[in-house]
Amino acid sequence: MKSEVVDVSDFGAVGDGTADSSKAFLKAWNFVCSRQIENGVRVIFVPENQTFLLHPVTFNGPCKAKEIKFLIMGRIISPVSPKTWEGLDQAKWLTFYKVSGLKIKGSGEINGRGWGWWNQSCRDHPGLEGCTSLAPTVSRFFDSPLLLITIVVLFNVSGEPQAMIFESCKTSSLSQVRLINSSQTHVLIRGTDGFIVDYVKITAPETSPNTDGIHISSASNIFIRNSIIGTGDDCVSIGDHTTNIHISHVKCGPGHGI
Repeated sequence: MKSEVVDVSDFGAVGDGTADSSKAFLKAWNFVCSRQIENGVRVIFVPENQTFLLHPVTFNGPCKAKEIKFLIMGRIISPVSPKTWEGLDQAKWLTFYKVSGLKIKGSGEINGRGWGWWNQSCRDHPGLEGCTSLAPTVSRFFDSPLLLITIVVLFNVSGEPQAMIFESCKTSSLSQVRLINSSQTHVLIRGTDGFIVDYVKITAPETSPNTDGIHISSASNIFIRNSIIGTGDDCVSIGDHTTNIHISHVKCGPGHGI
Protein backbone atom coordinates (compact mmCIF):
# COMPACT_ATOMS: atom_id res chain seq x y z
CA MET A 1 0.00 0.00 0.00
CA LYS A 2 1.35 3.39 -0.99
CA SER A 3 1.97 5.98 1.74
CA GLU A 4 2.49 9.69 1.29
CA VAL A 5 4.34 11.27 4.22
CA VAL A 6 3.90 14.93 5.12
CA ASP A 7 6.36 16.36 7.67
CA VAL A 8 4.91 19.18 9.78
CA SER A 9 8.32 20.89 9.61
CA ASP A 10 7.83 21.38 5.88
CA PHE A 11 4.80 23.52 6.68
CA GLY A 12 6.62 25.79 9.10
CA ALA A 13 6.42 23.89 12.39
CA VAL A 14 9.36 24.72 14.66
CA GLY A 15 10.42 22.08 17.17
CA ASP A 16 12.12 24.35 19.70
CA GLY A 17 9.38 24.11 22.34
CA THR A 18 8.68 27.86 22.33
CA ALA A 19 7.41 28.87 18.88
CA ASP A 20 3.67 28.37 18.32
CA SER A 21 3.37 25.67 15.65
CA SER A 22 -0.44 25.50 15.63
CA LYS A 23 -0.88 27.13 12.23
CA ALA A 24 1.81 24.93 10.70
CA PHE A 25 0.14 21.77 12.01
CA LEU A 26 -3.20 23.00 10.62
CA LYS A 27 -1.63 23.68 7.22
CA ALA A 28 -0.23 20.16 7.14
CA TRP A 29 -3.60 18.77 8.25
CA ASN A 30 -5.58 20.70 5.64
CA PHE A 31 -3.16 19.60 2.92
CA VAL A 32 -3.59 15.94 3.84
CA CYS A 33 -7.30 16.10 4.60
CA SER A 34 -8.22 17.77 1.30
CA ARG A 35 -6.52 15.21 -0.96
CA GLN A 36 -7.28 11.61 -1.72
CA ILE A 37 -4.65 9.03 -2.55
CA GLU A 38 -5.68 5.93 -4.47
CA ASN A 39 -4.96 2.67 -2.66
CA GLY A 40 -2.79 4.38 -0.09
CA VAL A 41 -2.51 6.21 3.21
CA ARG A 42 -1.60 9.78 3.99
CA VAL A 43 0.76 10.24 6.93
CA ILE A 44 1.33 13.39 8.98
CA PHE A 45 4.77 13.06 10.55
CA VAL A 46 5.86 14.74 13.80
CA PRO A 47 9.64 14.22 13.86
CA GLU A 48 11.55 12.77 16.79
CA ASN A 49 13.93 14.75 19.04
CA GLN A 50 11.85 17.89 18.64
CA THR A 51 9.26 19.60 20.83
CA PHE A 52 6.31 21.38 19.25
CA LEU A 53 4.21 23.92 21.15
CA LEU A 54 0.57 23.87 20.07
CA HIS A 55 -2.05 26.35 21.18
CA PRO A 56 -5.71 25.15 21.20
CA VAL A 57 -6.43 23.72 17.76
CA THR A 58 -9.18 21.72 16.03
CA PHE A 59 -8.44 19.32 13.18
CA ASN A 60 -11.68 19.26 11.24
CA GLY A 61 -13.09 16.62 8.92
CA PRO A 62 -14.58 15.02 7.03
CA CYS A 63 -11.53 14.37 4.87
CA LYS A 64 -11.23 13.15 1.30
CA ALA A 65 -8.54 10.72 2.38
CA LYS A 66 -10.13 7.48 3.55
CA GLU A 67 -7.38 6.95 6.13
CA ILE A 68 -5.02 9.41 7.78
CA LYS A 69 -2.14 8.42 10.02
CA PHE A 70 -0.81 10.93 12.53
CA LEU A 71 2.64 9.58 13.36
CA ILE A 72 3.91 11.28 16.53
CA MET A 73 7.58 10.57 17.18
CA GLY A 74 8.47 13.87 18.87
CA ARG A 75 6.84 15.82 21.71
CA ILE A 76 3.74 17.99 21.57
CA ILE A 77 3.25 20.40 24.47
CA SER A 78 0.51 22.82 25.48
CA PRO A 79 0.91 26.40 26.70
CA VAL A 80 1.47 26.58 30.45
CA SER A 81 -0.61 29.67 31.15
CA PRO A 82 -4.41 29.37 31.34
CA LYS A 83 -4.53 32.91 29.90
CA THR A 84 -3.81 31.37 26.49
CA TRP A 85 -7.43 30.16 26.46
CA GLU A 86 -8.98 33.61 27.06
CA GLY A 87 -11.79 34.05 24.56
CA LEU A 88 -11.55 30.40 23.48
CA ASP A 89 -13.32 27.19 24.48
CA GLN A 90 -11.50 26.30 27.69
CA ALA A 91 -12.65 22.68 27.47
CA LYS A 92 -10.40 21.94 24.48
CA TRP A 93 -6.74 21.68 23.59
CA LEU A 94 -6.30 19.17 20.72
CA THR A 95 -9.58 18.29 19.02
CA PHE A 96 -10.32 15.96 16.11
CA TYR A 97 -13.83 16.47 14.75
CA LYS A 98 -15.67 14.31 12.21
CA VAL A 99 -12.53 12.53 11.03
CA SER A 100 -13.10 8.90 10.03
CA GLY A 101 -10.25 6.45 9.55
CA LEU A 102 -7.89 8.43 11.79
CA LYS A 103 -4.93 6.46 13.19
CA ILE A 104 -2.76 8.27 15.75
CA LYS A 105 0.33 6.36 16.83
CA GLY A 106 4.02 6.64 17.56
CA SER A 107 6.56 6.61 20.37
CA GLY A 108 6.20 10.32 21.06
CA GLU A 109 4.63 12.24 23.92
CA ILE A 110 1.70 14.61 24.36
CA ASN A 111 2.19 16.82 27.42
CA GLY A 112 -0.71 18.94 28.66
CA ARG A 113 1.49 20.75 31.23
CA GLY A 114 -1.59 21.20 33.37
CA TRP A 115 -0.07 22.53 36.58
CA GLY A 116 -1.17 26.10 35.83
CA TRP A 117 -4.77 24.87 35.85
CA TRP A 118 -4.32 22.58 38.85
CA ASN A 119 -3.08 25.54 40.91
CA GLN A 120 -6.37 27.36 40.35
CA SER A 121 -8.71 24.37 40.65
CA CYS A 122 -11.94 25.13 42.51
CA ARG A 123 -11.77 21.67 44.07
CA ASP A 124 -8.45 22.34 45.75
CA HIS A 125 -8.78 26.13 46.07
CA PRO A 126 -12.50 26.79 46.68
CA GLY A 127 -11.95 30.34 47.91
CA LEU A 128 -9.81 31.42 44.97
CA GLU A 129 -11.38 34.11 42.80
CA GLY A 130 -11.64 32.93 39.19
CA CYS A 131 -10.94 29.31 40.07
CA THR A 132 -11.69 26.71 37.39
CA SER A 133 -14.15 23.82 37.63
CA LEU A 134 -14.69 20.74 35.54
CA ALA A 135 -14.85 21.47 31.85
CA PRO A 136 -18.20 20.56 30.29
CA THR A 137 -18.27 17.16 28.59
CA VAL A 138 -21.90 17.38 27.53
CA SER A 139 -22.82 15.53 24.37
CA ARG A 140 -24.03 17.36 21.29
CA PHE A 141 -26.67 14.75 20.64
CA PHE A 142 -29.98 16.15 21.86
CA ASP A 143 -33.23 16.45 19.99
CA SER A 144 -34.49 19.46 21.88
CA PRO A 145 -32.68 22.80 21.45
CA LEU A 146 -34.29 23.95 24.69
CA LEU A 147 -32.81 20.96 26.53
CA LEU A 148 -29.38 21.68 25.07
CA ILE A 149 -29.59 25.34 26.09
CA THR A 150 -30.61 24.35 29.61
CA ILE A 151 -27.70 21.93 29.97
CA VAL A 152 -25.18 24.43 28.61
CA VAL A 153 -26.38 27.01 31.13
CA LEU A 154 -26.04 24.51 33.96
CA PHE A 155 -22.47 23.75 32.94
CA ASN A 156 -21.50 27.32 32.05
CA VAL A 157 -18.46 27.44 34.29
CA SER A 158 -14.82 28.10 33.62
CA GLY A 159 -13.22 24.70 33.04
CA GLU A 160 -9.89 23.14 32.26
CA PRO A 161 -9.00 21.90 28.76
CA GLN A 162 -9.10 18.22 27.94
CA ALA A 163 -5.91 17.17 26.19
CA MET A 164 -7.30 15.16 23.26
CA ILE A 165 -10.91 15.13 22.11
CA PHE A 166 -12.15 12.71 19.47
CA GLU A 167 -15.66 13.70 18.45
CA SER A 168 -17.56 11.85 15.74
CA CYS A 169 -14.37 10.07 14.63
CA LYS A 170 -15.60 6.73 13.32
CA THR A 171 -13.32 3.72 12.90
CA SER A 172 -10.31 5.46 14.42
CA SER A 173 -7.57 4.62 16.90
CA LEU A 174 -4.96 5.93 19.33
CA SER A 175 -1.96 3.70 19.99
CA GLN A 176 1.52 3.62 21.54
CA VAL A 177 1.78 7.32 22.40
CA ARG A 178 2.32 8.68 25.91
CA LEU A 179 0.01 11.31 27.36
CA ILE A 180 1.02 13.16 30.52
CA ASN A 181 -0.17 15.95 32.80
CA SER A 182 -3.40 16.99 31.11
CA SER A 183 -5.20 19.91 32.71
CA GLN A 184 -8.26 17.69 33.00
CA THR A 185 -9.24 14.52 31.08
CA HIS A 186 -6.42 13.18 28.91
CA VAL A 187 -8.57 11.50 26.22
CA LEU A 188 -12.26 12.21 25.56
CA ILE A 189 -14.08 9.94 23.09
CA ARG A 190 -17.48 11.37 22.26
CA GLY A 191 -20.18 10.70 19.68
CA THR A 192 -18.06 8.02 18.05
CA ASP A 193 -18.77 4.53 16.70
CA GLY A 194 -15.70 2.32 16.56
CA PHE A 195 -12.57 3.52 18.37
CA ILE A 196 -9.52 1.61 19.65
CA VAL A 197 -7.09 2.73 22.36
CA ASP A 198 -4.14 0.34 22.42
CA TYR A 199 -0.74 0.32 24.14
CA VAL A 200 -0.95 3.88 25.45
CA LYS A 201 0.51 5.19 28.69
CA ILE A 202 -1.31 7.99 30.51
CA THR A 203 0.17 9.56 33.63
CA ALA A 204 -0.45 12.53 35.91
CA PRO A 205 0.28 13.14 39.60
CA GLU A 206 -2.02 11.41 42.05
CA THR A 207 -2.87 14.82 43.51
CA SER A 208 -3.80 16.42 40.17
CA PRO A 209 -7.54 17.29 40.15
CA ASN A 210 -10.00 15.78 37.66
CA THR A 211 -7.31 14.27 35.44
CA ASP A 212 -9.25 11.26 34.12
CA GLY A 213 -7.28 9.00 31.85
CA ILE A 214 -10.06 8.31 29.33
CA HIS A 215 -13.68 9.46 29.35
CA ILE A 216 -16.27 7.94 27.00
CA SER A 217 -19.58 9.64 26.22
CA SER A 218 -22.35 8.95 23.68
CA ALA A 219 -20.18 6.35 21.98
CA SER A 220 -20.31 2.70 20.97
CA ASN A 221 -17.93 -0.11 20.03
CA ILE A 222 -14.99 1.29 21.99
CA PHE A 223 -11.97 -0.92 22.81
CA ILE A 224 -9.40 0.06 25.45
CA ARG A 225 -6.64 -2.47 25.96
CA ASN A 226 -2.98 -3.15 26.75
CA SER A 227 -2.51 0.23 28.42
CA ILE A 228 -1.15 1.79 31.61
CA ILE A 229 -3.12 4.59 33.24
CA GLY A 230 -2.20 6.37 36.46
CA THR A 231 -3.76 9.77 37.20
CA GLY A 232 -5.46 11.87 39.85
CA ASP A 233 -8.98 10.71 38.98
CA ASP A 234 -10.70 7.85 37.11
CA CYS A 235 -8.49 5.68 34.92
CA VAL A 236 -11.47 5.17 32.60
CA SER A 237 -14.85 6.82 33.12
CA ILE A 238 -17.99 5.96 31.16
CA GLY A 239 -20.74 8.52 30.65
CA ASP A 240 -24.30 8.32 29.38
CA HIS A 241 -25.48 6.87 26.06
CA THR A 242 -22.57 4.43 25.70
CA THR A 243 -22.81 0.85 24.43
CA ASN A 244 -20.47 -2.05 23.72
CA ILE A 245 -17.44 -0.82 25.65
CA HIS A 246 -14.57 -3.33 25.99
CA ILE A 247 -11.75 -2.74 28.50
CA SER A 248 -9.03 -5.35 28.91
CA HIS A 249 -5.42 -5.67 30.08
CA VAL A 250 -5.36 -2.16 31.54
CA LYS A 251 -3.14 -1.40 34.52
CA CYS A 252 -4.87 1.26 36.63
CA GLY A 253 -3.28 3.24 39.43
CA PRO A 254 -2.99 5.63 40.98
CA GLY A 255 -6.55 6.62 40.23
CA HIS A 256 -10.16 5.96 41.15
CA GLY A 257 -10.54 2.84 39.02
CA ILE A 258 -12.79 2.14 36.07
